[in-house]
Amino acid sequence: MTTGELALLFNSEFQIGCDLTVIGMEGWQRDYWFDQTGLPWILPSPNLPTLDSATVYPGMVLVEGTNLSEGRGTTRPFELTGAPYINSRSFAENLNAQDLPGVWFRPTYFQPTFQKWAGKMCGGVQLHVKDRNAFEPYLTGIAVIATARALYPESFKWRQPPYEYEYEKLPIQILCGGRHIPDMIEKETSVRQIRQSWQNSVDAFLKQRAAYLRY
Repeated sequence: MTTGELALLFNSEFQIGCDLTVIGMEGWQRDYWFDQTGLPWILPSPNLPTLDSATVYPGMVLVEGTNLSEGRGTTRPFELTGAPYINSRSFAENLNAQDLPGVWFRPTYFQPTFQKWAGKMCGGVQLHVKDRNAFEPYLTGIAVIATARALYPESFKWRQPPYEYEYEKLPIQILCGGRHIPDMIEKETSVRQIRQSWQNSVDAFLKQRAAYLRY
């Protein structure tokens, strides 16, 4: 959804009552990726330098809620993830064996210059999105976290607060919108079952949003 469409939905569904006008775009189609618009890429954040990093961000941002590096302090933030305790080849093999849609994991080592594990050599993976229309970033982020926890239960940790001005809840709760996802990861629920757990909500939202789509 566009920001204008979201504004319309929020204003109505949450009964905000704002005097809202959304100005329509010309020449845009919903199935466009940014590199199909002919517009220059402008960084929305220092840690989203490319369309590649923005493509994986909706799922790989979940890694911020763990002691894994999300690649900050490298030239490939959110495309790289790992930690000093990870064997890159084993990690990549386990992730690739899950046959997640549209993505392949390359074993790699990297050394962040700042943030988590700064100056430490980290074993991990680089995400290569092979089919961005099939790729499911949120599912992929969950798979990365669940696999790291399963392979390295003694070393993997949830990041502790504070995070984003919140001093009580775990960062992963804020990122996931509650305890539901991290609880399933801790119970070693399969990634496929985790995906199924939100399907009814997704179906309901797709019906809810239909009235607000402008394009």
